Amino acid sequence: MSKVLIVGATSAIAHETAKLFAHEGADLFLVGRNAEKLGQVASDLEVRGASQVETLVLDANDLDRHQELFDQVIERLGGLDTVLIAHGTLSDQKQAEQDVKVALDELKTNFLSTVSLSTIIANYFEKQKRGTLAVISSVAGDRGRQSNYVYGAAKGGLNVFLAGLRNRLFKSRVTVLTIQPGFVATPMTAHLKQGPLFASAEKVGGDIYKAIQKGRDVLYTPFFWRYIMLIIKNVPEPVFKRLKL
Repeated sequence: MSKVLIVGATSAIAHETAKLFAHEGADLFLVGRNAEKLGQVASDLEVRGASQVETLVLDANDLDRHQELFDQVIERLGGLDTVLIAHGTLSDQKQAEQDVKVALDELKTNFLSTVSLSTIIANYFEKQKRGTLAVISSVAGDRGRQSNYVYGAAKGGLNVFLAGLRNRLFKSRVTVLTIQPGFVATPMTAHLKQGPLFASAEKVGGDIYKAIQKGRDVLYTPFFWRYIMLIIKNVPEPVFKRLKL
């Protein structure tokens, strides 16, 4: 029976992934900022078959509480096998361009907080000689674009960090999964015009669960984003800088 920690458990993608863990009877520890939503998700997962559901209300940007969080997980679950880090924000790019605080907050939420959590978890898994750390990043991290380069910079830094962590932990039989979704229909993207490239949270959650079970290193979801980003990454810079993306 797997023991799973999910940070950002009230997000649509995390909830869909958690449903599949609940179906297998996993022990779950859920972390989120909103107590009411966290309680609703926990109740849903209990009904769906989770053997144990623990919760903690915590803002992932409260870096000083990350060790406390981890200690509680180990105490309540009696160990840890899998971690899904799914929290994040998508701020307004124009605001981030004009307000340094908005830009730095975006970097803290989408990069620094995950680095903090991942470091603590990685050290535990390294000593344990097993475990899976899965982190939701974004295709936005593959190349900076004027429409979302602050968010993209955070995710790009995260991709490099996770690649290094994966390289470091390979010898300890620890899996580090970088999850790179494209557009997903969630409350976080509700303000965006949705087109044919948008995927459902259920689809992405299912892909994440399968990738964790298979021990994958990198997941583009839906799959076609791997090819879209391959094209974007290979556009020559003299051409790319003239594009409106």
